[in-house]
Amino acid sequence: MFNPRTFGKLVVCAALAAWFACASTSKLAAQESATKIDFAHSVVPVLKEHCFECHGGQRHEGDFSINTRELIVDSGLVEPGDATASYLIELVTSDDAEFRMPKDKPPLPAPAVSTLREWVDAGLPWEAGFMFAPNDYEPPLRPRRPELPPPTDGRAHPVDRILDVYLREHGVPRPQPLDDAAFMRRVYLDLVGVLPPRESLEVFVADPNSAKREQLVDELLANDRVYAEHWLSFWNDLLRNDFAGTGYIDGGRKQISKWLYRALAGNMPFDRFVRGLIAPSPESEGFIRGIKWRGNVNASQKPELQFAQNVSQVFLGINMKCASCHDSFIDRWTLKETYGLAAISADGRLEAYRCDKPTGQMVDAAWMFPELGKIDANAPREERLRRLAELMTDSENGRFTRTIVNRLWHRLMGRGIVHPVDAMQTEPWSADLLDYLAVHLEDDRYDLKSVLRLIVSSQAYQSQAVVLAEEPSGPQYVYNGPIAKRMTAEQFVDALWTLTDTAPRKPHKQVAAFLTEEETGGRDVFRASLVASDLLMRSLGRPNREQVVSDRPTMLTTLQALDLSNSPLLAETLKRGAANVMDRFEGKEPAEIVEWLYKSALSRGPNDQERVIALEVLGSPASREGAEDLLWLVIMLPEFQIVR
Repeated sequence: MFNPRTFGKLVVCAALAAWFACASTSKLAAQESATKIDFAHSVVPVLKEHCFECHGGQRHEGDFSINTRELIVDSGLVEPGDATASYLIELVTSDDAEFRMPKDKPPLPAPAVSTLREWVDAGLPWEAGFMFAPNDYEPPLRPRRPELPPPTDGRAHPVDRILDVYLREHGVPRPQPLDDAAFMRRVYLDLVGVLPPRESLEVFVADPNSAKREQLVDELLANDRVYAEHWLSFWNDLLRNDFAGTGYIDGGRKQISKWLYRALAGNMPFDRFVRGLIAPSPESEGFIRGIKWRGNVNASQKPELQFAQNVSQVFLGINMKCASCHDSFIDRWTLKETYGLAAISADGRLEAYRCDKPTGQMVDAAWMFPELGKIDANAPREERLRRLAELMTDSENGRFTRTIVNRLWHRLMGRGIVHPVDAMQTEPWSADLLDYLAVHLEDDRYDLKSVLRLIVSSQAYQSQAVVLAEEPSGPQYVYNGPIAKRMTAEQFVDALWTLTDTAPRKPHKQVAAFLTEEETGGRDVFRASLVASDLLMRSLGRPNREQVVSDRPTMLTTLQALDLSNSPLLAETLKRGAANVMDRFEGKEPAEIVEWLYKSALSRGPNDQERVIALEVLGSPASREGAEDLLWLVIMLPEFQIVR
């Protein structure tokens, strides 16, 4: 229940906060129906049949090209999210044969028009990496060790040396450095997923030691338990692993939580990590088993095809979903190559299905890059999987190392060097940077923490974040600093629980089954990554993990805005949290509560205007209702919800 005297102010602040949290990361989200549009199988055939001849490839009659989403939007013919305001729809539905498109041809069939309307209304969802123009870029297969440029202005860090040259060549000034407090908040959230304790923050800021940032990074990465619990969410998303959900009850899906947690806590080298997933033990076999869906499913959803799609996407950044039905519209991969990869995990040869219809063509097990080595199609399944694991992690497979370091750069810096991260057929904006990080990983024995340390110790990472009004893509993108990122659902919830002392006292029952007493460490609270997803976490972007998720949505949706305003779960947490705050500060002045909350939540004290408003909200003497209002007001701030 809100304090009546501050209710109006809180409503206004909430509206501004919700708007800014959305606008500061990207444009407003396209309507949530975007996820229902099958771009590859519904939209592309319409555009290819009716528009490509005049507006695709090398042709762009009327200065209109459909080669990329950006070109369509820039044409001004389409208003993403509103088909009724889009001139393109008017053109294809006109009764005037001289005006109607396509020109000098019959009008579009009603189903095609309906597909275009739905696509525009959904915000023009586009398949990552897709373009109608031919993509002549082919990523190198083998590793490449770039020559580092000489240091400039004493900046000897290899990442900075590469980026200094890049920035000069593109006429971009170096971004300004972060102060100590902002750096500490960012690196805590990025490396271990939690807010820095206020006491630690004050000590760190006051410390004159010039090496304190490097020491802090080492301390965070050395905390194996906290590190594992943060990165568990990252890998659960990628490996389709969760504590509950589709398939677990009837045995059509198997967890790898126990194996995954120990691999992360023990910092298992990445090559061994991947070999343990592709040629698995009973504890790690859940990833390649996929999900056995109930009832009749499309041929492309069978477990063997899931294997091909997931292995290629997660470890090579290759999208084979399109090529699971037919030769890909997106890149060079073919139906036969997908089935060849799928057959490695099958009990024998597979019959290829094209668009869910049997072709009669039997496909043998085959690896996508035979120049690195081949797989004996006649070998037993376990041997084929071991051979695939060897080929995937071979030191000559540069695509393997490039893919994971690109994912880590994206997670820390807000955008991949190749972007999107699952479109590794796309040319990187800095091949030297990508290749340097990749060979560094191999040189350091596939230690992922080493790559994280390398990135966050650079001046590039320790620079002020850039706020993008909209997301440029492809060759239009020019790096000019790290990009501000929204907190993940788990980061937000962990931060909320920390501020309010409301973290759960026990993990999800499936987690409790694999954590030993030593791993629980005598703790009495648990992180969001170790509990079942609730409705608030779902609305904030935690996926159901029935599909590989390599990049959660960056934009605020209507559902998220509503839940942040009036979710019963959030309201109950704030209510209990306010009581805890009042108990903690019993007998203290309201100013102490305000100072504590701002430093704990934002890693800074309140400014004069904020202090006046906060004290008015809190009341004098401070009340539980005032504390509840103030907690809510602070966590609604964009500065709280965004990792800058």
